[in-house]
Amino acid sequence: MNSTYFYKSALAIAILGLAACKPTIDVPAPTKGTADFTRYIALGNSLTAGFADGGLSLEGQQNSFPGMIAEQMKSVGGGSFSTPFFPTDKANGTGYLKLTALTNGVPTIVPETSNLAIRGQVNGVTLYTKYTGEINNFGVPNIKLIHARLPKYADFNGLYERLLPGEFLTNPTTYLEFATSKPWTFFSNWLGNNDILAYATAGGAGAPPTDKGVFATEYNAVIDKLTSTGAKGVVGTIPGVTSTAFFNTVTLKTLLAAINATPAGANVKDIYIQPGVGAPRAATAGDLFTLTLSSAGVMGIPNNLGIPYGLDPRNPVATQYVLDKAEVLTVNDYINSYNNTIKSIANAKGLAIMDGYTLLNEYAAGKPVNGIPVSGAFIQGNLFSLDGIHLTPLGYAITANAFISAINAKYGSNIPVVDITRYRGVKLP
Repeated sequence: MNSTYFYKSALAIAILGLAACKPTIDVPAPTKGTADFTRYIALGNSLTAGFADGGLSLEGQQNSFPGMIAEQMKSVGGGSFSTPFFPTDKANGTGYLKLTALTNGVPTIVPETSNLAIRGQVNGVTLYTKYTGEINNFGVPNIKLIHARLPKYADFNGLYERLLPGEFLTNPTTYLEFATSKPWTFFSNWLGNNDILAYATAGGAGAPPTDKGVFATEYNAVIDKLTSTGAKGVVGTIPGVTSTAFFNTVTLKTLLAAINATPAGANVKDIYIQPGVGAPRAATAGDLFTLTLSSAGVMGIPNNLGIPYGLDPRNPVATQYVLDKAEVLTVNDYINSYNNTIKSIANAKGLAIMDGYTLLNEYAAGKPVNGIPVSGAFIQGNLFSLDGIHLTPLGYAITANAFISAINAKYGSNIPVVDITRYRGVKLP
């Protein structure tokens, strides 16, 4: 026998043998379990709307986590899902931040101001191009839980007003009434983040957190309405805002390093802050500086008395740029209370729970996903967008999968997860 033929034949047999022994993976068929996904509605704020990079745009809307979930639900009986998209000629919506350069690790971030969907401003409220059509994604940036049943809320929020029939100041419909004006079979609810976020991101200098008792009353009212028809659903807990890039990019260490790298700042040992209560003092590692301090361009700049900003207790870092350690405790206390309320009410109603608090902490600390490094690091971490609070499309895909996992676990469904490799992190220049 020809030896060459023998070896080729043996090799062919071996390959065939390997092919025959190739393991098969049984993928369970998609199933709806005990839930009905025929008409899914999503209630929530900016995170639900797809807000990213400091604004709401068509691209962000197209990458919202409810839209991703709804697409996966189609395999288990889910119906069409409509999002109030900005028109393509006004695709930049409210405007947003974009990264134009990254030089030696220093970003250049500028606002996008073209092709906006702004139709005017009245009484200090920015109005946006009206949307008409079906809606399933009721995500409204800036809305708090306590606004859900507030009559005439559209008089204060142009991104809600654009969804309603009629012109400005003409429609008193509450957000909850509007979202539930048509029958629904399944819902997600992620209201509540803004009830603490506004206080935190303003360094404790903005609106106070929603009273814990009021939060419980309002959350119960919203869930009562959403479950009043027998519909099933999923809720999300409040993420830990102090785990975001907004509070972990500008640090005491990075500020001192930057100041000491300049000739005028050699041997500076302290950064002075104005806490929410009390006299100016030296900052500690327990005080959290806001991301906005980095773009304010004030550090070390002398005032009219020649005292450099932040380097002397007579000209401290202003309270809106720092969440002092006492305020950090306040923020975490309220988030813990809100989340206990959410879990208690959801469990009493038999709803699925997506633990947004644990999810954000887990990924912000650093966790690869399908070989993609994900962390809370600003720009390089892929999780947070350029505003340091809201997520990238990749971050929203991770969130969508967390909601899907919670739904599947609670209702015995098998909704396929999202392929996160289809979604980007921060868009580099």
